Amino acid sequence: MTRIFFVAGDLSGDLHAARVAACLKAKSPRIEIMALGGPSLKRVADRFLANLVDESVVGFWEPLKKLPRFWRLLNGVIKPALKELPSEVVVPVDFFGFNRFTAKAARKAGSRVLYFISPQVWASRPWRADVLKRFVDQVLLIFPFEKAFYEKRRIPSVFVGHPLLDVVPNVPEEEHPLRVEPVVGLLPGSREGEVRRHLPLFLRAADMISEQKPGARFMLFAAPSLSNDFYDGLLGRNVRRPYLLEIVRDEDYKWRSEIDIALTCSGTATLENALLGLPMIVVYKMSWLTYTLARTLANVPHIAMPNLLTGKRLVPELIQEEARPENIAKICLEWFSDPKGLQEVRRELLQLRHELGGPGAAERAADEILRQIQER
Repeated sequence: MTRIFFVAGDLSGDLHAARVAACLKAKSPRIEIMALGGPSLKRVADRFLANLVDESVVGFWEPLKKLPRFWRLLNGVIKPALKELPSEVVVPVDFFGFNRFTAKAARKAGSRVLYFISPQVWASRPWRADVLKRFVDQVLLIFPFEKAFYEKRRIPSVFVGHPLLDVVPNVPEEEHPLRVEPVVGLLPGSREGEVRRHLPLFLRAADMISEQKPGARFMLFAAPSLSNDFYDGLLGRNVRRPYLLEIVRDEDYKWRSEIDIALTCSGTATLENALLGLPMIVVYKMSWLTYTLARTLANVPHIAMPNLLTGKRLVPELIQEEARPENIAKICLEWFSDPKGLQEVRRELLQLRHELGGPGAAERAADEILRQIQER
């Protein structure tokens, strides 16, 4: 029996890791999957040790509150598991703040370490690549431009393609006429803190948009990990709004394919939107301390992945003090009055699908893990 240990700390990493784990089990009946992660890995794992996704936070200072819990998971769960249930391969998945310690512990235990979904060391804090170089045998990359970064630092890596191409449905590049009564999607984030910061902004922007575009409808995309009661608390159970607001849980992108413009928290959703050809306004607010430090450390000109991939400001970014309801509403209304411009943005977004390796990333990642095991 060959044991492979996955460690994922956020929902998207958990989903992508579970698809790789499922491919591994389909390819070999002798594979046993052990995991620390979330609901997706829990479904596929033979041994599920703990839920790490529930501890997920973003920022520089926010994770400090979770340090005792992270410390207990590392020393009370991961290290004993590596000792008592030796793993041929350990696969840390993104989540660098925690998984750098996972990689170190795995290397010390004698496991081969294959890091899946590179931390964005090319965007800020490139010194983190030195940690990967010391404790990681290979990095499985999901963006083609990452290859040059790792080759320059002589860190073994292979581009397997982006796993979202296995999940997000292929959208035809035909024109998508703007409705007379357009539908605006609200995607305020997947973590509780993100939603608390962004949803009130989006709702105030929706008020302003509906004043100028009375027929506009709005669709709030609820995160799988957050309850209806959480959203009801933010929305107000008895608040009457001058527009239709639907709350949806969209696991197969069906609802998102129905909207015309998205108001989107920066993160994985921006790339999902791009693959759907969905024009978006990218918004992000954080604590001022976190923002100040982020600006100091960042070495990329954009935060939205479609803009990073195209090398230009293809979709608007409203960060920190620019993230105001009136700015969001103004851009949205300008797009409503320029359907040809909106269609051009949609066309350019759909082109990104061709640059990300094509479907099959989970299969290619599984094949690489098996190849590493056979070589060893």
